[in-house]
Amino acid sequence: MLKLPRYYSPMAQVVLVGFVCFLCPAMFNALNGMGGGGQVDRTTGNNANTALYCTFVVFGILGGAIVNLCGVRWTIFGSGLTYALYSGSYIYLNHTGNGAFTIAAGGLLGVGAGILWAAQGMIMVSYPREEEKAHYIAVFWIVFNLGGVVGGILPFAINYHSDTDSLSDGVYVAFVILECLGAALGLALAPPAKVTRDDGSSVVLVKYTNAGKEAVEILKLFMNPMMLALLPMCFASNFFYSYQYGPVNASIFNIRTRGFNNIFYWGAQMASAYALSFLLDNPRMTRRTRGLIAVAIVAVFFNAIWGGTLKLQQKYTHGPLPSGEPTDYPGGLIDFLDSKRAAGPIILYTLYGVGDALYQNLAYWIIGSLTNDNQKLSRYAGFYKGIQSLGATVAWQLDAKNVSYMNQLIGNWVLLGISLFPMLYMAATLKDHSDDDVGETKSQYLAEGDDDTVKQV
Repeated sequence: MLKLPRYYSPMAQVVLVGFVCFLCPAMFNALNGMGGGGQVDRTTGNNANTALYCTFVVFGILGGAIVNLCGVRWTIFGSGLTYALYSGSYIYLNHTGNGAFTIAAGGLLGVGAGILWAAQGMIMVSYPREEEKAHYIAVFWIVFNLGGVVGGILPFAINYHSDTDSLSDGVYVAFVILECLGAALGLALAPPAKVTRDDGSSVVLVKYTNAGKEAVEILKLFMNPMMLALLPMCFASNFFYSYQYGPVNASIFNIRTRGFNNIFYWGAQMASAYALSFLLDNPRMTRRTRGLIAVAIVAVFFNAIWGGTLKLQQKYTHGPLPSGEPTDYPGGLIDFLDSKRAAGPIILYTLYGVGDALYQNLAYWIIGSLTNDNQKLSRYAGFYKGIQSLGATVAWQLDAKNVSYMNQLIGNWVLLGISLFPMLYMAATLKDHSDDDVGETKSQYLAEGDDDTVKQV
């Protein structure tokens, strides 16, 4: 019989935050994966994403401090509502053609997303023990990307018989409802001070002092040699989304097939994250060996899929244009029922999901291997998401400014190559156990009451 984890156990909390992300960020990913938020003209969607990631850069970096000061529950609740507002803005766009509200909602979503992902990252990589971090990351990734699968099914099913190239209001309404539920689920998370591992140890070891101290710690991140070494990895980790969603998915597939593709894209992420966890948590190898093997796998796999993409990209230069001009992909837009034309491109798009999961899970594992201090990890996770968003800001503007598809592909490939070298260096320097200061100070802190934080005594 399946035994459910204790409510106050780390696993229960990771699963809960996974379902929050299932209902909020995963729905956003599914919507974004349609290309331009499901619109024929991707300009508004691209500009909204630019606004989103501009604010995400700032609040991703500040997110760890905000979570440390305010706790996880209400910050996640408020952040979740920004996802619902963003999805709802497309209903207004459908009826007015005015993209200002959607772009503004994108900017507000960047604030919420930065805070939410800092809280999520802290929970996911600081709650488990060192030897099980990859397993917890994989569990989260599976639950989270199950939301992407559901988010792919919705537009696929609702638009199955549609002959338009834009999503209907019903799809956006469904996203809004799910995202509101996700925000409410954030209130079900336990205060970190109450979460205990099965051996009785608390997941909270240290306490912030005040807002001034948090500001100083955030500034120190930009002088931290480990964080500086990870800058290329952080910058590249979401850069490829705009190319995969727009120049590929939205440019050569019809509307229902885009949703169909996303089912496999996010499903592949679930399987890949689970498979990688067996390597990254393997007790028979040193942490350094595991890291080096994982970086090698990422390097080989990504170069292979970008090579396949190069062959595909040589066939076309643009997707459907707002002027009504169709894509110049041979034979026009692909429908999934046309198996001879669809099989190769759909398999390639599915492999994009594999590559994304491998890269992101390895990145989180490396960050989680640097320390076991949950306060530091909340800042590290925020730094990762902030710099990641800076890369995404640049990427979405490349598509918004109509940079050629081939140049976007080359940019992605070059950036990947650059990011692999510092990842390799960080993996080579990993120790089997993190160096933490918390061991000497643990007895100085005590969890009290229902507070989200830990009060110093």
